[in-house]
Amino acid sequence: MHNKNKPAEQFPKGFFKQFKDKDSFQDYFSTLFKQGIEEMLQGELDEHLGYEKHSKDGNNSGNSRNGTFPKTITTESIGDVVLNIPRDRNGEFEPIIIPKGQTISSKIEDAIIGMYSRGMTTSDVRKQVLEIYGLDISETTVSNITEGIMVLAKEWQQRTLEPVYFAVWMDGIILKIREDGKVINKCVYIVIGLKHDGKKEVLGFWIAQKESAAFWMTVLTELKARGVQDILIACTDNLKGFTTAIKAVFPDAVTQLCIVHQIRNSCRFVVWKDRSEFCKDLKKVYTAINAKSALEELELFKTKWQSKYKYAITSWEENWDNLSNYFEYPLELRRIIYTTNTIENLNRGIRKYTKTKTQFPYENAASKSIYLAIKNIEDAWTLPISNWELILNQFVIIFELRCRL
Repeated sequence: MHNKNKPAEQFPKGFFKQFKDKDSFQDYFSTLFKQGIEEMLQGELDEHLGYEKHSKDGNNSGNSRNGTFPKTITTESIGDVVLNIPRDRNGEFEPIIIPKGQTISSKIEDAIIGMYSRGMTTSDVRKQVLEIYGLDISETTVSNITEGIMVLAKEWQQRTLEPVYFAVWMDGIILKIREDGKVINKCVYIVIGLKHDGKKEVLGFWIAQKESAAFWMTVLTELKARGVQDILIACTDNLKGFTTAIKAVFPDAVTQLCIVHQIRNSCRFVVWKDRSEFCKDLKKVYTAINAKSALEELELFKTKWQSKYKYAITSWEENWDNLSNYFEYPLELRRIIYTTNTIENLNRGIRKYTKTKTQFPYENAASKSIYLAIKNIEDAWTLPISNWELILNQFVIIFELRCRL
């Protein structure tokens, strides 16, 4: 897939040093382009025949694959490319992406880029292809062609990760997905990591029936299998059992419950006329200068409000050990770990990207959209977080050798 990601985000550090001149790089890019077009052509042939390669549905269908033939097409950006064009035994297959007697132009290249990067609703892709170079392809063709995205998504999901993440943010969002003839809510588990260079990275996403601490343990175990040796600070909501799940896989990780989530949960039990005063008093707790002062403010808060909102007070007391960890750190570091806003911003971006889908017809369709949304959002993550040099020094002083694995 060719998109607008920076090279450093797509390839290992130093990857491009292997190219000694423009021609060697051009050859590499031509290979990528050739592979992408040939996968799209195979998707078209799948639709034409009505079954995928090696599928039993092709038995006695009356038509089948019949190898490929070479065809040279001319592009404006990389010159001539020799493609292997698939054909069927009956000679009825006529490619749309590479029509007979037509060479590819820069407009078609732009359409291909757009199809991969501007959302995955089949109607949108179809309209874009029609608008840009006048080819009217069916939504089924678009769906078959974009199935190639899943190969890239799986490679991305299985890639090796860094040994240490200074912080991770974990959260889930709910999407509606059709399964077994019914539309059900499924949870998309998402993890963002803060790397040694101060930049954020989406470590992966997972889809399951509902959010649970048990599945989060599965997610964390997979991260460990992909190379993560240590997480310094883990920022989460207050899902029951979440902290225990983290400690089971990364026992040295500091767990910080999201203060914003805690405030929201507390306010659910407060009547409207009391809410402003309640929040004002509560702010004295979570903005205190240190843990001791915060605990004193919590006691004052409890004395004033417990008779009316006992459950809200109890929740703060029960979760205090994991709510108050951020008081141990300097202000600059506190700001990045006391809330899961980092991942909630990503979640909002994903919802914006998928808003045209009130429901997904199957799980793979959701995965394609989520993957492309993440890749597009990550395009903007080109700089380290604010004050990274200062925060890095704070991490190194506090966590010492754990930062250097």
